Amino acid sequence: MQPTTQARSAADDEKAVEALDIEYQAAVKQNDVATMDRILADDFVLVTGLGKIYTKPDLLEEARSKRTAYEHQEDSARKVRVWGDTAVVTALLWAKGTEDGKAFDYKLWFSDTYVRTPAGWRYVFAQASTRLPATP
Repeated sequence: MQPTTQARSAADDEKAVEALDIEYQAAVKQNDVATMDRILADDFVLVTGLGKIYTKPDLLEEARSKRTAYEHQEDSARKVRVWGDTAVVTALLWAKGTEDGKAFDYKLWFSDTYVRTPAGWRYVFAQASTRLPATP
């Protein structure tokens, strides 16, 4: 039995959003401002586990400054869920590198929200957990 068109399109949307989220994480790792700018919605907001809020201009300026150098900026346990024109990616992020010359190495959970626009999927909102306790 063939999957319904709706099931196929939801699966296609999941794959498209997953690929876009992977592309975005790679752009962050490389401080690739052009790719980040293309994927982020103009009204993008990130809320960290400590309650700090970042906008698209904040993230683009951070990437331009190259204050952060990543050794790792990788996701695992990624799950993409699509509801019509909205998709949420939940994953465990491992970030390791230096910021202003100071080393960091942590993991945290995040949820990324994407919305389908006439120009394609755009990353509109992110919420990150607090950093997880270090495991031996």
